[in-house]
Amino acid sequence: MKYLVTGGAGYVGSVVAAHLLEAGHTVTVLDDLSTGFRAGVPHGAEFVEGRVQDAARHLDASYDGVLHFAACSQVGESVADPDKYWRNNLGGTVELLGAMRAAGVRRLVFSSTAATYGEPAGTPITEDFPTAPTNPYGATKLAVDHMITGECRAHGLAAASLRYFNVAGAYAARDGQVYGERHDPESHLIPLVLQVARGSREHISVYGDDYPTPDGTCVRDYIHVADLADAHLLALDTATAGEHLVCNLGNGNGFSVREVIETVRKVTGHPVPEVVADRRGGDPAVLVASAERARRVLGWRPARADLAGIVQDAWNFARGDAEPADRTGAPEA
Repeated sequence: MKYLVTGGAGYVGSVVAAHLLEAGHTVTVLDDLSTGFRAGVPHGAEFVEGRVQDAARHLDASYDGVLHFAACSQVGESVADPDKYWRNNLGGTVELLGAMRAAGVRRLVFSSTAATYGEPAGTPITEDFPTAPTNPYGATKLAVDHMITGECRAHGLAAASLRYFNVAGAYAARDGQVYGERHDPESHLIPLVLQVARGSREHISVYGDDYPTPDGTCVRDYIHVADLADAHLLALDTATAGEHLVCNLGNGNGFSVREVIETVRKVTGHPVPEVVADRRGGDPAVLVASAERARRVLGWRPARADLAGIVQDAWNFARGDAEPADRTGAPEA
């Protein structure tokens, strides 16, 4: 089978592309390298540098499906520059769906997010919880979900939207290439704490220690990026013409900010100074997924749910990673 992976030079997209190649598929990565890295494109994948809005130039009837990761994804930036997010995330997907329709490519897996739920009233979060995004990033992802539903009903698209919770860890592919987080700027907790352990950051800020949780810090559901990739391949096989499947992806277990920090200390053997700061607006106390639908419909279960294992994989990658400034260099050996 032949697949187009938009945003396949980014963190999650590169790991999914690697999984597709290992499963024997043919892969084309379409990425403009605005946030992705040329070194993240898996060996064996064809690489096309370009925007998702230009997908019509590259899609044809030889493709069996599209996995769509290309998007702007910084919550804070989306608040400061919402137009950018509507143009890129929503406008880009409009162009992609039109290109797929014109080429007769009728299978799509979309990278959605738990941010579509906003601040849910309880946990675990199921797919029938109200969707009320609290920022333009989440709003654009939810709008794309609605758009895909319409495309399925009107034109027979077979599609799945996978709503991730907190993705972490790294993946060592069979060919020796390793894929991990190297966002610039970094905003995710585990790589930020690892920066402290490496000595490139003085301390980690803990935003609030008075939440109604066992240790007073926020609790989040962490999922290994390789488990996430497994779900995408299952979704490709499960998607049904005319139907839009929406699934949460998470472990169903939560870890607090302080549990993450302590796990990093144990895994790395390095001190991690922490500084308590004021709460950030819009941070719910607990966000934990129910992935029962993914288990039931996709046959998916996370196989790498141990937090120490997730941190260890991320630490292994962080210690050997090139500096993020190398955004356009040749793929790593």
